[in-house]
Amino acid sequence: MRLTDLLHPHLDGVTTVVDATRGGLSLEPYLHLPPGVALREDDEQPVAEGELALLSYGPDAELHGSEDACRAVLARMRPGARGLIVLGHRASELPYHRLLDHLVAHRCQVLRAAPLDYVHLHAGAVIARTDELLPPHDFFGRPVPADGHATALRIADEYVFADLASRSLRARVLDLERTVEEAERTRGAAGQDGLAERLAAAVREKDQLAAALRAARDRVEVLRARVAMLEGSTSLRVGKALVTAARSPKRGAVRLPGELYGLWRGRRRSAGPVSGSAPKDGVAEPDAPMDGRFHLAHRALTVAPRDRLVVAGVLTPATAEDFAADVVVNRLLPHDGRLLVQRTDPDVLVVQLSACTGDGPWSLTGTGLAPDLDRTLAELLAETRALGRSAVLWRDGPPSAAPGLARLAWDSVVDADTGVRLGRLDPVAEGRERLRELFRADSTRVRLSRLARLAGAPDPLDERRVAVLAAPRDRTDVARLVGQVLGQLHRPVEVVVPDPAGLDELTAAGVTVRRGQPLAPWVADWTDLTEDRPDTLLLDLMCAQEYSGADAVGHTPTADDYVFVPSLRPLLVRRSLHMSGTGPGRWAGQGHRLFAVRGKEPS
Repeated sequence: MRLTDLLHPHLDGVTTVVDATRGGLSLEPYLHLPPGVALREDDEQPVAEGELALLSYGPDAELHGSEDACRAVLARMRPGARGLIVLGHRASELPYHRLLDHLVAHRCQVLRAAPLDYVHLHAGAVIARTDELLPPHDFFGRPVPADGHATALRIADEYVFADLASRSLRARVLDLERTVEEAERTRGAAGQDGLAERLAAAVREKDQLAAALRAARDRVEVLRARVAMLEGSTSLRVGKALVTAARSPKRGAVRLPGELYGLWRGRRRSAGPVSGSAPKDGVAEPDAPMDGRFHLAHRALTVAPRDRLVVAGVLTPATAEDFAADVVVNRLLPHDGRLLVQRTDPDVLVVQLSACTGDGPWSLTGTGLAPDLDRTLAELLAETRALGRSAVLWRDGPPSAAPGLARLAWDSVVDADTGVRLGRLDPVAEGRERLRELFRADSTRVRLSRLARLAGAPDPLDERRVAVLAAPRDRTDVARLVGQVLGQLHRPVEVVVPDPAGLDELTAAGVTVRRGQPLAPWVADWTDLTEDRPDTLLLDLMCAQEYSGADAVGHTPTADDYVFVPSLRPLLVRRSLHMSGTGPGRWAGQGHRLFAVRGKEPS
């Protein structure tokens, strides 16, 4: 919730807002006061009826102000005056019992309290100095129709029920803490911590030795091949014949011409036909025999600095295709898995349970019916650990389908499906609201984001970041810009403006405000701040982009919906296209994909 959402419903009858904050906090950019309500600094005079005092209280006295300063302002409030206390404490850590004593002592009633969505301000409460009990307010800030005894009963009853719920939660927390403490004591007594560390160290050492042994064996094979090549070379054989003849001139000199002639004939046979000569009888000569070694087909490799997650996986074809839309995917096969892991150095090895239980090269892995595949998979995990990478079991089916997988040493286990790729859906059948839900919680990109966090790799959700371009000219434009940005369900990560003055509330809400060029992958031009923008605007545009893979998304005069079009009014543009300087009328001709969505949902 924004500060304006908490404050403005309680400005009825208020003509002056008194800034009585004592810390380094400036609340003026957060207020956006309506016409007729003035803001003035605190002059330590009594706060009278028709005035509202701004107070702050939190753990950092230099920023939020001290408890004594807050109590001093409460003492100066007169009947009819109101106040807004912004709190630097999180709701779960708020020492409200100390604040409650001061409020009761100075006859102040809390009308409403709510969390705030800022970096350094986490909650706020609206209070009123009164000599009689006032009706409380609901979640939307509207007073509940009650007075006198009914109001007292409502407050008392709500307190009892809230205390009941909080006591249940506190009891649950205490039980969990007690369970954790007992588990820690048990592990300490059994020495499991030290044993686990020694076991992990032994496993790492074993993997390192195994990797060194494999490298030594590969080197030996290379040397053997070179020795065999040298021994079979014509130069060495000629040299041996000359040395033999020199050691025994009488017999060797007689045999030397014949040996050299035989070597020459053998070289001619092994060399094959001369290059450029025509084949006999119009029939091509057969190719040279294969050397018996495996050669890898093309795989997805990258040599640039990584900005995408790289996955090596035992995956089903459908999952590999869905993952490849957002990350680099190398699908492993039993015969080349180890070599691919070595050559591609993936961020994470993913083994999908469905790939082990369905049809495919890894079928029956982990079931005990294919011990050679189980051994190959165990070698893949060892190779992954030797490279210092994580191995993840993606358990998208019942564990009983492949119980042998649970016995392997995984760095993490993900118990979830692989999500839904929006491009596979029918937007008409699913509906706009369903697409929004899938986009935010159940899409493949969201699942991959969890995998990236486990591996410490680039987050695929970074591709959803949006920058807003705006140029507010006055306080009204600033207020509209802040309201539209913070009201979006898919909130922008940065706002680019010519002058960032007055946009402190955006910074406090975690939105970067700066000059210059946008850095986010997607750009939305909000230069016209008089336009009404629903809170679902960016969410719907990003849903359409992820569904289509388009370079620009926007509206058309004919209200086309979820179709590719030759021209549109761009509302969301890829950063590279925005920075190219090309006009929207030439985008389609240059091969860029334009996708249209309806401006408003059908009634």
